[in-house]
Amino acid sequence: MNINQQSLQPQPDHSSDVVENEPELFPIVGIGASAGGLEAFTQLLEHLPNDTGMGFVLVQHLDPNHKSLLTEILSRKTQMPVLEVTNGMVVKPNHVYIIPPNKKMILAQGVLKLTAREKTQGKYMSVDSLFYSLASERGDKAVGVVLSGEDGDGSLGLEAIKEAGGITFAQSEKSAKANSMPHNAAAIGGVDFILPPSEIALELAKLRFFADASYGTVAQVQSDEDNLNQIFTLLRTATGIDFTNYKHPTLKRRIQRRLVINKLSLEDYVIHLQENPTEVQALSQDFSIHVTSFFRDPEVFEALKNQVFPRITENKSQEEPIRIWVPGCSTGEEVYSIAICLLEFLDGQTLPKIQILATDISESAIDKARSGHYIHSLLETVSPLRLERFFIQVEGGYQISKSVRQMCVFAKQNLSADPPFSKLDLISCRNVLIYLSPSLQQKVIPLFHYSLKPTGFLLLGTSESTGDFSDLFAVVNKKQKIYERKLAPSQLNFHFFNSNYSLKTVSENKITEYASADLDLQSLADQIVWKKYAPPGVVINSDMEILQFRGETSPYLGLAPGKPNFNLLKMAQNSLRLELRKAIKQAKQQNTSVKKSGIQVTSLEQLRSISFEVIPILTPSLEQYFLVLFESVPLSATPIVERTDVLRPQTAIEKELNQLKQELATNKQELAGTRDYLQSVIQEQELANQDMMTANEEILSSNEEYQSTNEELETAKEEIQSTNEELNTTNEEL
Repeated sequence: MNINQQSLQPQPDHSSDVVENEPELFPIVGIGASAGGLEAFTQLLEHLPNDTGMGFVLVQHLDPNHKSLLTEILSRKTQMPVLEVTNGMVVKPNHVYIIPPNKKMILAQGVLKLTAREKTQGKYMSVDSLFYSLASERGDKAVGVVLSGEDGDGSLGLEAIKEAGGITFAQSEKSAKANSMPHNAAAIGGVDFILPPSEIALELAKLRFFADASYGTVAQVQSDEDNLNQIFTLLRTATGIDFTNYKHPTLKRRIQRRLVINKLSLEDYVIHLQENPTEVQALSQDFSIHVTSFFRDPEVFEALKNQVFPRITENKSQEEPIRIWVPGCSTGEEVYSIAICLLEFLDGQTLPKIQILATDISESAIDKARSGHYIHSLLETVSPLRLERFFIQVEGGYQISKSVRQMCVFAKQNLSADPPFSKLDLISCRNVLIYLSPSLQQKVIPLFHYSLKPTGFLLLGTSESTGDFSDLFAVVNKKQKIYERKLAPSQLNFHFFNSNYSLKTVSENKITEYASADLDLQSLADQIVWKKYAPPGVVINSDMEILQFRGETSPYLGLAPGKPNFNLLKMAQNSLRLELRKAIKQAKQQNTSVKKSGIQVTSLEQLRSISFEVIPILTPSLEQYFLVLFESVPLSATPIVERTDVLRPQTAIEKELNQLKQELATNKQELAGTRDYLQSVIQEQELANQDMMTANEEILSSNEEYQSTNEELETAKEEIQSTNEELNTTNEEL
């Protein structure tokens, strides 16, 4: 392994440099290597121009017990100054910086910071550390290069740089003395170019030329709405995904990244997309980048074990499965982490059925997740105990054990268009909402409320919240962003279309135990019978808001003109309102079923006799729910008592007289109902006056709304950071 020492050339005192002396951001290239790195560094620097305007920071795995000659050796290969880093050294363009032995190095505010090395799962991951800091510090002006080496260091850092909008390289395996590092980086999918070191140098020079050109700039991408709309249309046609509902600043940065890679102006790039379907797929993949890892934020999983899993497994029968949905599952690390955490919680208990439904818009990410195969560098956060229990060692890394994979079902799904799952105990949607526009977030949160069971939970990312939907979700753990579903009407405003995506399980058998359970003929037959013969009705809460429609209710209920309202009394026919109000009130007070019959209404120009029943629904919550079932019989079908006299045909006058009698009886009934209804309106007015008296209590509860505002401000951080990046780029252009 190569070692380095301070260059013998005269050195300025860099510790006194300050970041403010740099008027604008410039690209910084992080380069990592291990075994065989000296040769790769040499080839790259020999072919690299001296005036690229970029800073180069090299990380080599060095022997901590020897001085390094790397600085002296590389200084002979380039005319750029080659410096061994001291703590606090400012990075400058057209300079090369070498890490000293036994140190970890990161970039912070344009300054290189040195600390003692520390192991992650028994390994020093110094290249990843630098790359992570470059992604955070430089964003789309970060460049990552992984050269020859024998471990997986740098692969996760490259993915972070790509996520931030930067450009990534890996040495071709054929040209590398040790190919593990470039191979692992390419296997994860975070590499834009795979080339020999000499060609990497030439490509870096081309990137510099393109960045200096007047076309394809960030400002142009931000302002050229016509070409952007064409790009979104091409993507929607090719992939079926409408990216217009995603956050545009993020998408524009990803488009700018593809412009740099392809070295095209925005106008030319649109033509390139039209002629090259592979580039459309590449751009789509860039749009769907998500950085993920096993057991990300370990305290979140501890909170799941302590606050969520005990609740969702309590009083659950063996036949009833635990159902969890992970939208935006990426390559599956989050899905398998939740599965492992749940199995650990259930240790020593009879194992119930577990169904974890994982979805993403990226087909390639789904395929990787379904395989359950991960290289060593992706398992840094997995403890040796978990690795031994839940993973199987295979060539090139590890694979999730079959018992865990069979719990998980992976499918391609567009969260903004495809129908959701239902009857879920938990939804884990971490760091997905931050990529969606505010209007789409307003649709997705009620969708999650609809999908969850009444006792279900929602888990969001650290920068996300339920926003204005405090009426749908209650905070369980504010720090870890765990919410509990409130028993409130779902406010769905989605228009779904049928998806052609097919669900595929990770099981090797074509028919799993879950599939056979779903094909229960008795259950299917029961559903048909219920649908055909069960009376229509609705489920309401104590405020008479309709939560669910069952069967065809149009003969009894209808939408009133004006703003949509799902209050039962406002939707019911006039002649039903009074009796419904009385019956529901009685059912509330006595907690028993109440049935009313003989109510005459006109439906479809036919006089019908209506009966209904209000049935209280017993739930674990304190709020009351009721099932209201309707039944009607045409008056012409009502049995007639047999007469002893001989039946004779009615004359026209007698028919008209009978009809008038029926209409008179109906009018009397409606008049009595109207009188009672007016009386009830007076009572409601009195209740409204009492409600005014309790307004002070509602004002005091506004403190909770302030807390919700704080959560929204947290979410806004992401957008502010995005805006800062755009402003920095605009400053450069000016």
